[in-house]
Amino acid sequence: MDNAADYIPPQTEGKHNDFIHFVDCATVDEAHDLFLLAKDRLKDISQWHKLSGPHSAKFAVTDSQGNEIYKIAEKGDLFYINLPLPTPGPLAGDGKEWVRIETMEEAGDITTESEFIIMTVRPVANPRHPEKSIAHFFSHDSTNTFIIERYLNHVSTAACGRNEKPNNKDTGLFDTVRNTIIALGARNGLSGPQWNPLMKGILEK
Repeated sequence: MDNAADYIPPQTEGKHNDFIHFVDCATVDEAHDLFLLAKDRLKDISQWHKLSGPHSAKFAVTDSQGNEIYKIAEKGDLFYINLPLPTPGPLAGDGKEWVRIETMEEAGDITTESEFIIMTVRPVANPRHPEKSIAHFFSHDSTNTFIIERYLNHVSTAACGRNEKPNNKDTGLFDTVRNTIIALGARNGLSGPQWNPLMKGILEK
């Protein structure tokens, strides 16, 4: 695949959302340096809340048993999202939303016209209770793809949600109601207050 957008899963059902931010640099070298900084910030998931501002969710990478660890993210890693909402988190997730990084790809360098990194995450079960239902307000069919891309002297960030559907299958009554309410709000654009500040924060010089 030659284009970053080719890695975004196809939209087949539910809603989709795209949150995009651009920065124009004076030179290609400056844009490349910003791209490298942004790439490092994308992989440093535990620091996302600092880039997003005081009303951000909290994010943390964990080991396979769900214990919080500090590491630079890579394909296969789990991380949780602790939403800043008055509504309690999902019971299945011990109060947190859980996702796994199922794709991480990089292409290009300073010698090429463009370079990019993409990271796609998908809702999964709580690793502490893997036998339970998906621990997220979106279903397992939903994905979020984060893209950092340099094209010439332009650098962009994007958060692309696809197939966004409420997670209300094989969940208890509380999680069914809770997930449906939050998912409907998120897929109708209410996730913007989280992803827009993060996309801008990743590109802050």
